[in-house]
Amino acid sequence: MIRDLAVAFGTIFIAELPDKTMVATLMLATAMPRRLAVWLGVSAGYLVHVAVAVAAGSLLARLPDEPVRAVVAVLFVVGGVATWRASTADEEDGDGSRTAGSWLRTFLVAASVILVAEFADFTQLATAGLAASSGSAGAVLVGAFLALSSVAGLAVLAGDRIVRVVPLATVRRAAAVVFLAIGALAALSLAAG
Repeated sequence: MIRDLAVAFGTIFIAELPDKTMVATLMLATAMPRRLAVWLGVSAGYLVHVAVAVAAGSLLARLPDEPVRAVVAVLFVVGGVATWRASTADEEDGDGSRTAGSWLRTFLVAASVILVAEFADFTQLATAGLAASSGSAGAVLVGAFLALSSVAGLAVLAGDRIVRVVPLATVRRAAAVVFLAIGALAALSLAAG
């Protein structure tokens, strides 16, 4: 159970760092001064997605093992390729102005952005795959949620400073390599038997 939680945390944390929703959280934190409301809203949106992914993964766990492992391997390889391709995209947004709103409005805007942006996202699909291949859907839920919420917290605290220190394209490329490696290892384990 601890192992499943740690694997889910590590995998989803790395996957989320270069993700569009991390960038969206950065933009929200830059545009809205109520950082706690942004973080809690983003985290609430992630919680919904993780719960949906774990429920879907639990259903996948009832399927034969080899097809599920093949799908998980393909998802990581596709995610790696997509992340590598996204590393070349221009990530500059906005004019840097900050708009104040009520705490509840800020929370709802942040949650809504994540609910829309994260639907069927790679990290949601990866969470479903982890839930399907592990013996502990609850541990995957907690690990994935903590990873997503941690990345959101980092994005909110750091604002746009992350991309000043490390270019987002570099972070995306590193994540892409990790995804491809995980996909290749999953495919090799499937081929080995």
